[in-house]
Amino acid sequence: MLSKQRNLKFIWITVLAVLLITFFISLFGGRYIISPYEVSGILLDGLLGDAGDGMAYSVVWNLRLPRTLLNCFVGAGLAVAGAAFQGIFRNPLVSPDVLGVSSGAAFGAALGILLSGINHLATVMALLFGIVSVFMTYTLSKLRGESSTLSLVLSGMIISAVFSALISLIKYVADPYDKLPAITYWLMGSFASASYSNLQLAGIPIFLGTVVLLLLRWRINILSLGDEDAYSLGVNPVKTRMVIIIMATLITASCVTVTGVIGWVGLVIPHICRMLIGVDHMNLLPVSCVVGAAFMIIVDLTARTVTAAEIPIGILTALVGAPFFALLFKRAKGDWQ
Repeated sequence: MLSKQRNLKFIWITVLAVLLITFFISLFGGRYIISPYEVSGILLDGLLGDAGDGMAYSVVWNLRLPRTLLNCFVGAGLAVAGAAFQGIFRNPLVSPDVLGVSSGAAFGAALGILLSGINHLATVMALLFGIVSVFMTYTLSKLRGESSTLSLVLSGMIISAVFSALISLIKYVADPYDKLPAITYWLMGSFASASYSNLQLAGIPIFLGTVVLLLLRWRINILSLGDEDAYSLGVNPVKTRMVIIIMATLITASCVTVTGVIGWVGLVIPHICRMLIGVDHMNLLPVSCVVGAAFMIIVDLTARTVTAAEIPIGILTALVGAPFFALLFKRAKGDWQ
């Protein structure tokens, strides 16, 4: 037991140190390099209320700081939502978009861009349709007279397919010289539009949803045992599962509204953390938050530095996530329990 506590403490120190280091590197790294010493002075001046007027000050405070903070919120949110979904559905193949959240939010954003371009209307519609998609999934699953996890997953696949088809329809009718490139680029995911207003818009619901999931993480342990065991331990699995689904949906939809569709994070990061920390959600969810935030900072820093033109985040997460998942599949040898 003592050795296990020491290992847990070491893991926490390591992941927190990685997060802090990557956070600071993202502030001075990039195509416009600023020395770490200068970044430290700029941050201190800003915190003390001494606003600067130089280019370096503007880059750090107006561009990189909100973008890095948004990296943290989105990475942590998608990771904890994925870990929660995998726990309540007892399936390691589950990700935050299993109930059609990402597809619904993507359709809402695409429709908003088609109607009025990239503005607050697209953001609001993305959030609205992300929530509507889950409501449709839950309603469809109830048509069978039950609310099992299998019914929810199958219903989510149906709703995702419908919204994916609608997205294709919007791309087909969109202006190929104006709206279509904007929709296509947005669907690939990017933090290029990061700002303090977007940070506030997405950060508040992501923070609230994450806090609720962290408070319910011991119930996720119980749900992972099965409904019969949950009832015997005094936990209503149906109501608890719905609360967790709503919170994870709120997190995922909020992420999609400001960054577009970013896949694989909610699928891969919980697996990495499970290999580090074990299957206990009391530790798994908090560690997933930290690792997800650090991972997203690293990926976004790579996206905006390796080439002159910024690479969409969704491309890099897929290039990292798919090989890792293939390796995980090989190691599992068909046994995911």
